[in-house]
Amino acid sequence: MSLGQQGEGGMTMAEILSQSEIDELLNALSSGEFNVTDIQNETEEKKVRLYDFRRPNKFAKDQLRTMEVIYENYSRLIASYLSGVLRSFCQAEVISVEPQTYYEFINSLPEPVVLGIIDFRPLNGSAIMEISPDIAFSIIDKLLGGPGRVIHQSKTRSFTEIEISLIEQIVNQLISLMDEPWANVITTNFKLERIETNPQFAQIMSPNETIAIITMNLSIGEIEGIINICIPHIVIEPIADQLSTKYWFSSQSEKNASNAKSDLLTKKIKKAILDIKAVIGSAQITVREFIGLQKGDVIKLNKKIGEEISLVVGGVEKFEGIIGTKNNKYAVQITKLKGGETEDE
Repeated sequence: MSLGQQGEGGMTMAEILSQSEIDELLNALSSGEFNVTDIQNETEEKKVRLYDFRRPNKFAKDQLRTMEVIYENYSRLIASYLSGVLRSFCQAEVISVEPQTYYEFINSLPEPVVLGIIDFRPLNGSAIMEISPDIAFSIIDKLLGGPGRVIHQSKTRSFTEIEISLIEQIVNQLISLMDEPWANVITTNFKLERIETNPQFAQIMSPNETIAIITMNLSIGEIEGIINICIPHIVIEPIADQLSTKYWFSSQSEKNASNAKSDLLTKKIKKAILDIKAVIGSAQITVREFIGLQKGDVIKLNKKIGEEISLVVGGVEKFEGIIGTKNNKYAVQITKLKGGETEDE
């Protein structure tokens, strides 16, 4: 058992009493030298809390915690996506989620910087994705076949139009990945409005507007940098109740975990793009015949008219079909599944 020590300000819990001090306190209570009602009166007094009207705290702690959970899931998605696109090991993690004013955020940015202005559909308003120059230049270097290293200069140069076009494609994909983590709160359709490299051209709200800053650390190989997501309170105010931790986790628990993973895997598979080719036929000719080919020459294939042809999906023969037309376009009608597939197919 531990009790607070009495001081000029009453009872506090800042210090732990020794056993002798506890005995003295109990003796004082029993002898009437110390009145318990004095403590009760002091605790019933109204406590004054400082409040800065220039920086109103509009975000509740559980709302910030919910956004942290959302973007922890998002960080795993972008790490997986960038690892595949850049052919390099990428890792992302959420460092902090904290409220701030838009003025403080926009004035702390370097120049140049990559700012993706996000249309926060279906809510009214915009959010911002900020990518540090080191990460942006590393991504560009990787996309152009380089090692992804960043050459540090005394003054960071501006982005060229080609570099902006390349980074815009990546940012567009990163923003589209944001729909999935938000699905437990609201069905979103995030869209990239534009890319800005000068922070002064990204005045999308009042400077005094309160925003939530989600800071993520992203590493691409040996290069590390910061990605900041800026979400204004005025934009997500209509769904503030849904950002409550209690609401979010209760809706989360209603879903079966295994079914959720299965549904996610099914969605990913359905979005996968596969090449499908119709092989009309094949022929063997000599190099001399190939060199001598001219307009109007005919190559005899090993297939007859009306005979079934092979359909190759992802490099594997999967179906057989018949050539025809549909809506004045060439088409192939699938007739049967190709037999004799191996387990790897």
